[in-house]
Amino acid sequence: MPNTVRLHRVIAARSEKVYRAFIEPDAVASWLPPYGFLCTVHELDPEVGGRHRMSFRNFTTGDSQSFGGEYRDLVPGERLVYTDRFDDPNLPGEMKVTVVLKAVSVGTDMSIVQEGVPDVIPLEACYLGWQESLRKLATLVEPEISQ
Repeated sequence: MPNTVRLHRVIAARSEKVYRAFIEPDAVASWLPPYGFLCTVHELDPEVGGRHRMSFRNFTTGDSQSFGGEYRDLVPGERLVYTDRFDDPNLPGEMKVTVVLKAVSVGTDMSIVQEGVPDVIPLEACYLGWQESLRKLATLVEPEISQ
């Protein structure tokens, strides 16, 4: 039975900036892969019905895992809903990721739900990967560099 991962963070950046980090290819490539992985974004069309496609490469082994999906709902600065499906037949099924952003006094309250995580992926490993990615996301969006 597929699993679900739920995450919550408060990030010290405006919700519009956090949202942009999810829809700009270079930004996604910089923060989404967990530590020790590199990301290549092959396609990213952030509109409802638009597609995304990328691959993560393990820097130690060189092994790569590719995946892609479709954007189901996009509300700038507030919400993203998209699907992911691995190319590897050993990682079957479609995952759905829902990201809800809410502007708060210190930045952005962010909730993420990833549904349909394949059974073969240990839930704690998925959760750990997301935690690492979200630390990288905060590192990208929290600095306010005006020059």
